[in-house]
Amino acid sequence: MTEVSSLTGRLLVATPALADPNFDRAVVLLLDHDDEGSLGVVLNRPMPVTVGDVLAPWADLAGEPGVVFQGGPVSLDAALGVAVIPGDEGPLGWRRVHGAIGVVDLEAPPELLGPALGSLRIFAGYAGWGPGQLETELGDGAWYVVESEPGDVSSPTPETLWRQVLRRQRGELAMVATYPDDPSLN
Repeated sequence: MTEVSSLTGRLLVATPALADPNFDRAVVLLLDHDDEGSLGVVLNRPMPVTVGDVLAPWADLAGEPGVVFQGGPVSLDAALGVAVIPGDEGPLGWRRVHGAIGVVDLEAPPELLGPALGSLRIFAGYAGWGPGQLETELGDGAWYVVESEPGDVSSPTPETLWRQVLRRQRGELAMVATYPDDPSLN
């Protein structure tokens, strides 16, 4: 098997051609990517459920808009926390993914992590790919792969994140941000 270059910590931005409704205009943060598969969370799918409704102890630490996000179509009954920790050292209960971005152990006491958290998002479910599956989708042109920024995790306007991420890219990729929601109306 060929070695997989890790995309952990990078963003997958759905191309307009991606037909899967689970990922229409999705921005996915890859939390793990290796030869055994990939796992990420969709950053721009807020749900009409507050963090306090499902994980009350974490509600005060969740960033705006303070709701749970649909992290993907897999295991919607499982919660996953992603947080930005400023500085070099993260607290116990936080695993660095890339730069200042990491995964929070939601079984840990919130007061243990609270003072260190810069921002926290709670996701219901995740996006997952088996070995080689994501690479096939990349080869088919389903995703753009771009660098993540800590602010992507905590964007106060997640509904505009797809356009924001594309707009900050160089060259022709920035032009994709202007792609209409319904090209048939052009």
